[in-house]
Amino acid sequence: MLRRVPGAGESTIIRNFPMRLLDMNSIKRITHNSGLFSLCLRATFLAVLSTSAMAQSGGAKPVDDSLRTLYVSPAEIAEGKSLADAQCTRCHGNDGISVSKGIPHLAGQRPAYLHIEMKAYQTAARTDKHMVAAAKFLSSDALLKVAAYYASLDPPNPASAKGGSARPDPLQAGKAAASGCAGCHGEGGNSKTGGMPNLTGQDPKFLVAAMKAYKGGQRKHEMMKTLLADLTEPGMNNIALYYGLQKPGKAQTPSPGDQAAGKTAAADCAGCHGDQGISGNPATPSLAGQDAEYFVEALKAYKNNSRNDDTMKTLASGMDEKTMKNLAAYYANLQPQPPKVKKPLTTKESAQNCDRCHGLNGNSTDPLVPSLAAQRVEYLETVLRAYQKGERKNSKMAAMTTGLTDSEIENLSAHYAQQKARAVVFVAAPSK
Repeated sequence: MLRRVPGAGESTIIRNFPMRLLDMNSIKRITHNSGLFSLCLRATFLAVLSTSAMAQSGGAKPVDDSLRTLYVSPAEIAEGKSLADAQCTRCHGNDGISVSKGIPHLAGQRPAYLHIEMKAYQTAARTDKHMVAAAKFLSSDALLKVAAYYASLDPPNPASAKGGSARPDPLQAGKAAASGCAGCHGEGGNSKTGGMPNLTGQDPKFLVAAMKAYKGGQRKHEMMKTLLADLTEPGMNNIALYYGLQKPGKAQTPSPGDQAAGKTAAADCAGCHGDQGISGNPATPSLAGQDAEYFVEALKAYKNNSRNDDTMKTLASGMDEKTMKNLAAYYANLQPQPPKVKKPLTTKESAQNCDRCHGLNGNSTDPLVPSLAAQRVEYLETVLRAYQKGERKNSKMAAMTTGLTDSEIENLSAHYAQQKARAVVFVAAPSK
């Protein structure tokens, strides 16, 4: 049965039910169905079970000491404000809204999470010198009150999350940039023009290395050098990713030469370029399906040292043009295979993975898990990189951030910084 607890101030204490996390729509349904229209809850946070109410209900205690932040009284929240005003506002801003780059917003953050992180600074498990100094001499009771105070505040607006916008999706950016390559290298990177190499079937790392070599002049080709002059490394990565994910096919160009003789000659090539011309080394190109004319010209370039590679120079120096053509014919008629390239998740797909713990659009409904919505973008970037490098310890976050590229980290951070932060109310509610 639902009962009001005398002496609980303005708050209605709902007793004899397990603690559950609810959004405001759930609160409205419960209070309406129960006839408790006088339930006074802040839209951001209210710990509705006071210490006196706990005593009357048998003195039940949270499993985790950090969950004590859910049970503080309004008076304790007021004490937390006094402590925060004295210790925290210089960096974290008035009302927990940071105006300093790299300093997180605290307003509306989940209370138990804040308490856990402050304890981590107090014990030097986290090592920011300013936070260690600020938390070092605070009692456990003081940490609880400060955490509860910041959790009670209205969360920041997305507009207050300073930072840039998300980068374009790398695969789509690569496709757009590669549109200028199709005239020579064919749609999707499968060549239809003699002398123009297939770009499919190659590991992106090799394609990026080749583009850098053309741009830097290590590979002699004036047109390629001009076309790549203004392309940045991220742009090269995007193009290489796009071609690495395209379906590879044999170059649709002539391949004069004796394939059988070429197969015999290829015995010396398999150690680096793989059986059937499929390389197992990202730095070494696959040769299967490659345009024959381009193949011959590349061997000639190694032989005359206009391409610099000692191993290839040694191998090519003893070949005549007939042998080169035979090798080219053999490899041109082998079936290329796609490289082992993982298609990157879109920002939306990555965020869906994060939302499993951090709540829809980064609005956590777990007091132990931080809210990400409307947080400062550069702070989110710093935190993700810290988990990725192991500077912050959390096995789940280490697994989630492994393999994220810089652009993926920036896109995720921008995504959450632009979400509307929503408050969560923690109340005792019926389990059914």
